[in-house]
Amino acid sequence: MSFYSDASSEDMSDELETLGWYHYDLSRHAAEALLLSNGSDGSYLLRNSHEGPGCFALSVRAKNSVKHFHVTRRDGDGYVFGFNKFATLQDFINHFANQPLLGSDAGTLIVLKCPYPYRVEEPSIYESVRVHTAIQTGRTENDLVANAPSLGTKEGYLVKQGAFVKSWKQRWFTLNRYEFKYFKDKVCEEPIRTLDLRACSAVQFDYSQDRVNCFCLVFPERTFYLCAKTGVEADEWIKILRWKLLRKGR
Repeated sequence: MSFYSDASSEDMSDELETLGWYHYDLSRHAAEALLLSNGSDGSYLLRNSHEGPGCFALSVRAKNSVKHFHVTRRDGDGYVFGFNKFATLQDFINHFANQPLLGSDAGTLIVLKCPYPYRVEEPSIYESVRVHTAIQTGRTENDLVANAPSLGTKEGYLVKQGAFVKSWKQRWFTLNRYEFKYFKDKVCEEPIRTLDLRACSAVQFDYSQDRVNCFCLVFPERTFYLCAKTGVEADEWIKILRWKLLRKGR
Protein backbone atom coordinates (compact mmCIF):
# COMPACT_ATOMS: atom_id res chain seq x y z
CA MET A 1 0.00 0.00 0.00
CA SER A 2 1.42 3.37 -0.97
CA PHE A 3 2.11 6.24 1.36
CA TYR A 4 -0.43 8.33 -0.49
CA SER A 5 -3.29 5.86 -0.28
CA ASP A 6 -3.58 6.35 3.47
CA ALA A 7 -3.64 10.11 3.58
CA SER A 8 -4.93 13.02 1.57
CA SER A 9 -2.67 15.80 0.34
CA GLU A 10 -4.07 18.01 3.09
CA ASP A 11 -3.22 15.41 5.73
CA MET A 12 0.33 15.20 4.41
CA SER A 13 0.64 18.96 4.46
CA ASP A 14 -0.45 18.98 8.10
CA GLU A 15 2.07 16.24 8.84
CA LEU A 16 4.88 18.24 7.26
CA GLU A 17 4.00 21.24 9.42
CA THR A 18 4.90 19.20 12.50
CA LEU A 19 8.49 19.14 11.30
CA GLY A 20 10.37 21.69 13.42
CA TRP A 21 12.80 22.61 10.64
CA TYR A 22 10.23 23.11 7.86
CA HIS A 23 10.26 26.82 6.94
CA TYR A 24 7.25 26.98 4.60
CA ASP A 25 7.67 29.64 1.85
CA LEU A 26 11.02 30.97 3.01
CA SER A 27 12.82 32.21 -0.10
CA ARG A 28 16.19 31.00 -1.32
CA HIS A 29 17.89 34.28 -0.46
CA ALA A 30 16.27 34.48 2.96
CA ALA A 31 17.38 30.90 3.71
CA GLU A 32 20.93 31.83 2.77
CA ALA A 33 20.85 34.93 4.97
CA LEU A 34 19.40 32.96 7.87
CA LEU A 35 21.89 30.09 7.73
CA LEU A 36 24.92 32.31 7.14
CA SER A 37 23.93 34.72 9.90
CA ASN A 38 22.79 32.35 12.63
CA GLY A 39 23.61 28.80 11.54
CA SER A 40 26.80 26.79 11.60
CA ASP A 41 28.56 24.44 9.21
CA GLY A 42 26.14 21.58 8.54
CA SER A 43 22.97 23.44 9.56
CA TYR A 44 20.02 22.72 7.28
CA LEU A 45 16.35 23.51 6.77
CA LEU A 46 13.51 22.41 4.50
CA ARG A 47 11.41 24.92 2.58
CA ASN A 48 8.93 25.01 -0.28
CA SER A 49 10.36 25.14 -3.79
CA HIS A 50 9.06 27.50 -6.46
CA GLU A 51 8.81 24.53 -8.83
CA GLY A 52 5.34 23.62 -7.60
CA PRO A 53 3.33 21.39 -5.23
CA GLY A 54 5.23 18.44 -3.82
CA CYS A 55 8.58 20.12 -4.52
CA PHE A 56 10.85 21.26 -1.71
CA ALA A 57 14.38 22.52 -1.26
CA LEU A 58 16.84 21.42 1.38
CA SER A 59 19.12 24.40 2.13
CA VAL A 60 22.40 23.45 3.79
CA ARG A 61 25.22 25.64 5.09
CA ALA A 62 28.61 24.48 3.84
CA LYS A 63 31.23 26.63 5.58
CA ASN A 64 30.77 30.14 4.16
CA SER A 65 28.17 29.29 1.52
CA VAL A 66 24.73 27.68 1.30
CA LYS A 67 23.86 24.80 -1.04
CA HIS A 68 20.34 23.90 -2.15
CA PHE A 69 19.08 20.40 -3.00
CA HIS A 70 15.80 19.06 -4.39
CA VAL A 71 13.36 17.05 -2.28
CA THR A 72 10.18 15.77 -3.92
CA ARG A 73 7.06 14.07 -2.66
CA ARG A 74 5.60 11.63 -5.19
CA ASP A 75 2.52 9.50 -5.30
CA GLY A 76 3.57 5.98 -4.41
CA ASP A 77 7.16 6.89 -3.55
CA GLY A 78 6.77 9.11 -0.51
CA TYR A 79 9.73 11.47 -0.12
CA VAL A 80 12.54 11.28 -2.68
CA PHE A 81 15.91 12.79 -1.81
CA GLY A 82 19.06 12.02 -3.77
CA PHE A 83 19.23 8.26 -4.38
CA ASN A 84 16.90 7.46 -1.48
CA LYS A 85 13.15 7.09 -1.15
CA PHE A 86 11.36 7.37 2.19
CA ALA A 87 7.87 5.92 2.48
CA THR A 88 6.87 8.19 5.35
CA LEU A 89 7.84 11.52 6.81
CA GLN A 90 9.14 9.75 9.93
CA ASP A 91 11.54 7.67 7.81
CA PHE A 92 12.73 10.88 6.20
CA ILE A 93 13.31 12.50 9.63
CA ASN A 94 15.10 9.42 10.98
CA HIS A 95 17.49 9.50 8.03
CA PHE A 96 18.57 13.04 8.89
CA ALA A 97 18.94 12.15 12.56
CA ASN A 98 21.83 9.91 11.48
CA GLN A 99 23.74 12.94 10.13
CA PRO A 100 24.14 11.72 6.53
CA LEU A 101 26.99 12.80 4.27
CA LEU A 102 25.82 14.75 1.25
CA GLY A 103 27.83 15.26 -1.95
CA SER A 104 27.03 17.78 -4.68
CA ASP A 105 27.87 17.95 -8.39
CA ALA A 106 30.56 20.48 -7.53
CA GLY A 107 32.35 17.92 -5.37
CA THR A 108 31.36 19.52 -2.08
CA LEU A 109 30.92 17.07 0.81
CA ILE A 110 28.65 18.18 3.63
CA VAL A 111 27.68 16.43 6.84
CA LEU A 112 24.09 17.29 7.72
CA LYS A 113 24.67 17.99 11.39
CA CYS A 114 21.77 19.94 12.84
CA PRO A 115 18.34 21.13 11.65
CA TYR A 116 17.70 24.86 11.86
CA PRO A 117 14.41 25.45 13.75
CA TYR A 118 11.55 27.37 12.21
CA ARG A 119 11.04 29.59 15.24
CA VAL A 120 13.56 32.40 14.85
CA GLU A 121 13.94 35.10 17.44
CA GLU A 122 14.59 38.72 16.60
CA PRO A 123 18.31 39.52 16.91
CA SER A 124 19.08 40.87 20.36
CA ILE A 125 20.95 44.04 19.43
CA TYR A 126 18.82 46.51 21.33
CA GLU A 127 19.64 48.66 24.28
CA SER A 128 18.53 47.58 27.75
CA VAL A 129 15.86 49.76 29.37
CA ARG A 130 17.32 51.81 32.25
CA VAL A 131 14.77 54.65 32.42
CA HIS A 132 11.09 54.24 31.68
CA THR A 133 8.62 56.80 33.00
CA ALA A 134 5.59 58.57 31.56
CA ILE A 135 6.04 62.32 31.07
CA GLN A 136 2.31 62.93 30.55
CA THR A 137 -0.76 61.61 32.37
CA GLY A 138 -4.33 60.97 31.36
CA ARG A 139 -3.53 59.94 27.79
CA THR A 140 -5.07 56.81 26.24
CA GLU A 141 -4.39 54.64 23.21
CA ASN A 142 -6.39 57.12 21.11
CA ASP A 143 -3.61 59.64 21.69
CA LEU A 144 -0.94 57.39 20.24
CA VAL A 145 0.78 58.61 17.09
CA ALA A 146 -0.42 56.75 14.00
CA ASN A 147 2.15 54.72 12.08
CA ALA A 148 4.65 54.82 14.92
CA PRO A 149 8.06 53.30 14.10
CA SER A 150 8.13 49.53 14.32
CA LEU A 151 10.64 47.36 16.12
CA GLY A 152 13.87 46.96 14.24
CA THR A 153 14.76 50.62 13.70
CA LYS A 154 18.34 51.79 13.59
CA GLU A 155 20.31 54.87 12.55
CA GLY A 156 23.91 55.96 12.35
CA TYR A 157 26.78 57.07 10.15
CA LEU A 158 28.20 54.72 7.50
CA VAL A 159 30.70 55.32 4.72
CA LYS A 160 29.18 54.60 1.30
CA GLN A 161 30.79 53.94 -2.07
CA GLY A 162 29.51 56.07 -4.97
CA ALA A 163 27.70 54.52 -7.91
CA PHE A 164 29.81 55.92 -10.75
CA VAL A 165 32.79 57.65 -9.15
CA LYS A 166 33.99 54.92 -6.78
CA SER A 167 34.85 57.35 -3.99
CA TRP A 168 33.71 56.85 -0.40
CA LYS A 169 31.62 59.41 1.47
CA GLN A 170 30.13 59.45 4.95
CA ARG A 171 26.33 59.45 5.01
CA TRP A 172 23.68 59.32 7.72
CA PHE A 173 21.53 56.17 7.46
CA THR A 174 18.14 55.44 8.99
CA LEU A 175 16.26 52.13 9.02
CA ASN A 176 12.51 52.14 9.64
CA ARG A 177 10.24 49.28 8.58
CA TYR A 178 11.50 48.37 5.08
CA GLU A 179 12.85 51.83 4.25
CA PHE A 180 16.63 52.17 4.38
CA LYS A 181 17.38 55.88 3.79
CA TYR A 182 20.61 57.77 3.56
CA PHE A 183 21.14 61.51 3.97
CA LYS A 184 24.03 63.86 3.28
CA ASP A 185 24.20 64.54 7.02
CA LYS A 186 22.25 63.88 10.21
CA VAL A 187 20.66 67.35 10.16
CA CYS A 188 19.28 67.02 6.61
CA GLU A 189 15.55 66.41 6.34
CA GLU A 190 15.37 65.07 2.78
CA PRO A 191 17.15 61.79 2.02
CA ILE A 192 19.45 61.42 -0.94
CA ARG A 193 17.77 58.09 -1.63
CA THR A 194 15.37 55.61 -0.07
CA LEU A 195 16.06 51.90 -0.58
CA ASP A 196 13.12 49.49 -0.33
CA LEU A 197 14.45 46.41 1.46
CA ARG A 198 11.63 44.30 0.02
CA ALA A 199 13.61 44.40 -3.24
CA CYS A 200 16.89 43.46 -1.54
CA SER A 201 18.02 39.86 -2.07
CA ALA A 202 21.00 39.63 0.29
CA VAL A 203 23.01 41.41 2.98
CA GLN A 204 26.50 40.15 3.75
CA PHE A 205 30.02 41.02 4.79
CA ASP A 206 32.15 42.07 1.83
CA TYR A 207 35.87 41.54 1.43
CA SER A 208 36.25 42.72 -2.17
CA GLN A 209 36.87 46.36 -1.22
CA ASP A 210 40.13 47.74 0.11
CA ARG A 211 38.46 48.61 3.40
CA VAL A 212 37.65 46.94 6.70
CA ASN A 213 34.20 46.50 8.32
CA CYS A 214 32.58 46.56 4.89
CA PHE A 215 29.26 44.96 3.94
CA CYS A 216 26.96 45.07 0.95
CA LEU A 217 23.26 45.07 0.06
CA VAL A 218 22.34 43.32 -3.18
CA PHE A 219 19.52 44.81 -5.26
CA PRO A 220 18.48 43.81 -8.80
CA GLU A 221 19.90 46.98 -10.33
CA ARG A 222 22.91 47.56 -8.09
CA THR A 223 24.97 46.36 -5.14
CA PHE A 224 25.52 48.98 -2.42
CA TYR A 225 28.82 48.88 -0.51
CA LEU A 226 28.92 50.33 3.01
CA CYS A 227 31.54 50.50 5.75
CA ALA A 228 31.08 50.90 9.49
CA LYS A 229 33.56 52.27 12.02
CA THR A 230 33.95 48.94 13.80
CA GLY A 231 33.35 45.26 13.12
CA VAL A 232 30.76 45.15 15.91
CA GLU A 233 28.81 48.00 14.34
CA ALA A 234 28.94 46.37 10.91
CA ASP A 235 27.69 43.11 12.42
CA GLU A 236 24.77 44.92 14.09
CA TRP A 237 23.72 46.50 10.79
CA ILE A 238 23.96 43.15 9.00
CA LYS A 239 21.92 41.34 11.65
CA ILE A 240 19.07 43.82 11.69
CA LEU A 241 19.00 44.16 7.88
CA ARG A 242 18.95 40.38 7.45
CA TRP A 243 16.16 40.14 9.99
CA LYS A 244 14.18 42.63 7.87
CA LEU A 245 14.73 40.42 4.81
CA LEU A 246 13.49 37.36 6.71
CA ARG A 247 10.35 39.19 7.81
CA LYS A 248 9.41 40.72 4.45
CA GLY A 249 7.52 37.64 3.27
CA ARG A 250 5.37 37.35 6.40
